[in-house]
Amino acid sequence: MPLIGYGTYQTPPRVTERCVAEALRAGYRAIDTAQCYGNEREVGLACQKSGLSREALFLTTKLWACHGYQDTLRSIDRSLKKLDLGYIDLLLIHEPTGDVYEIYRAMETACQEGKLRAIGISNFLEDRYLDLVNHCKVVPAVNQVETHVFRQQRKLRGLECQIGTRHESWSPLACGRNGIWKHPTLLEIAGHHGKSVSQIALRFLTQQGIIVIPKSTDSEHMRENLASLDFDLGPEEMGAIGQLEAGQSLFGWW
Repeated sequence: MPLIGYGTYQTPPRVTERCVAEALRAGYRAIDTAQCYGNEREVGLACQKSGLSREALFLTTKLWACHGYQDTLRSIDRSLKKLDLGYIDLLLIHEPTGDVYEIYRAMETACQEGKLRAIGISNFLEDRYLDLVNHCKVVPAVNQVETHVFRQQRKLRGLECQIGTRHESWSPLACGRNGIWKHPTLLEIAGHHGKSVSQIALRFLTQQGIIVIPKSTDSEHMRENLASLDFDLGPEEMGAIGQLEAGQSLFGWW
């Protein structure tokens, strides 16, 4: 799974195909969508028309409004039909609602059947994460959670590291909140490297092995975000950014 993927949250279906096509041309190979985004079909179309082999792509989608085992199996089949790419590389439970044990058991079944290559979760904080781990057969491959310079999720990441789950960030640029673009610490470090604040904020995460899925409908910003892997932050810079931890969600989410 690439360290940087392209996110499609709140991207309207009418522009999703174009945006995903541009992201793929820019060099992205991981695309993140979800059932509740309403754009799975368009993501699939862009991938099909890209000329890239299926094996070169990494597609993530997320379940929504599932309650138990059987409806989850049906929901997985609906996503497979909409994406029309043969299989799903990574399927996540979007949030810890419904009978998560049975939902996850259905995902394990679909994985055994070859419909899914990997399974995981999203928005499971420490207690819910540990609870699921204690009741499942397959350790979640990924946990996708709000993570950015102002909410760094150190405790959760420590648990995931011990158990074997990769941490993935949604909203890695904090949706521009909390004055991130003009934050003096980030501006100073960006100036030192000749990079943008976005690139510094993303590199802070990816340098720790955190997967990120920044979203942009602008092709220049897409390329800029992808280029955040071509430099390293020094220990003092990582420490300075680490001090920006605010300890709470910027979105009132989990």
